[in-house]
Amino acid sequence: MSLYTPKYNYRKKTITFTKLVSIVEKLKSSGKKVVFTNGCFDILHKGHIHYLRASKELGDILVIGLNSDKSVKRLKGESRPINVDVDRAYLLEALDFVDFIVIYDDDTPLNLICKLKPDYYTKSRDYSLADIIGPGLGSDIVEQYGGQVVLMDYMEGYSTTSIISKNNI
Repeated sequence: MSLYTPKYNYRKKTITFTKLVSIVEKLKSSGKKVVFTNGCFDILHKGHIHYLRASKELGDILVIGLNSDKSVKRLKGESRPINVDVDRAYLLEALDFVDFIVIYDDDTPLNLICKLKPDYYTKSRDYSLADIIGPGLGSDIVEQYGGQVVLMDYMEGYSTTSIISKNNI
């Protein structure tokens, strides 16, 4: 019996904010349409995949702002996240339709959006337009620079919170 060690041949998609800004500027200047979304993606599930794949269909490049562990803890409570941010990023990297991931510490993606100025900012329909970027931070922030907010279909019954509740995690 021999032991097999796989040779992972994937592109490193999780990058720093500074590097991401530079890359996005170059991509946009070459005519590429950039789609941005954000979230905790604590337990990756079917609803996430559906939403992320549909987001990618809007443009050429899909960028995910991933809440850091500190950010998730502030937003979701002391028992979260279930999975640490580098592990959550690793899972997102495995999705072929995801191009770049940036881990951020803020509670909202406002700073990312203002710097990246994506052509499209997507969130699932369980968010209101008034709170799309964070409490009291509406879609007008994206629209001010000419971007578009798109609310994506929400798959009822698929959420990290419901998985945790159902499995008593």
